[in-house]
Amino acid sequence: MSPAYIKISFVALFILIMNIIFCQNRGKYDTIRVPAIITVEGDTLPFQILPRLEVVSVRKLTVEQRKQRQEWTRLRNAVYITYPYAKAASKIMNEINQKLVGVTDRKERKRIIKTREKELRKEFADRLTNLSIYQGKVLMKLIYRETGNNCYEIIQEYKGGFTAALYQTIAILVGTNLKQNYNANSSDKDLEIIVKDVEKMYGYSKG
Repeated sequence: MSPAYIKISFVALFILIMNIIFCQNRGKYDTIRVPAIITVEGDTLPFQILPRLEVVSVRKLTVEQRKQRQEWTRLRNAVYITYPYAKAASKIMNEINQKLVGVTDRKERKRIIKTREKELRKEFADRLTNLSIYQGKVLMKLIYRETGNNCYEIIQEYKGGFTAALYQTIAILVGTNLKQNYNANSSDKDLEIIVKDVEKMYGYSKG
């Protein structure tokens, strides 16, 4: 028996085994017919015409298009900087909430929150103070996205209504708002698109 015949027989056996495996439990939608082309080498490959994609030079953009591009770039950069902080905030809140479960004593709850607050200040204070007001706004929206609560509600929960109102007053004076919510389907649609890209890029998972 020649080596060539042995080789052909092995290939035929392999194809037969693959057919048996993939034909088991085949449903009516398992086989999908698609257009195909035959290459010069004789291989049959799937063929599809992709939608037309127009590439436009930045120099040819209109004033309005340039403005939209700049706004998108600014938002994207802000997300890259602040999203890790939003994820950290969500994680820390979960940790605090777990420690507070079953704790009814007001002083003990305050002690737990204050201890974690000191750790947070030490870890994030310097970096967060370097954020611009715009980046701070984006961060607050992302915190809402990750936790389901706006920053005013979070401060009110952990530090009390007076402190929340005080910080809200300061926020308004510098042109922002602690009560910012998050709407992925309308006002924050662009932000949501960028966040999902960041999640895929860096392997983040929601929650």
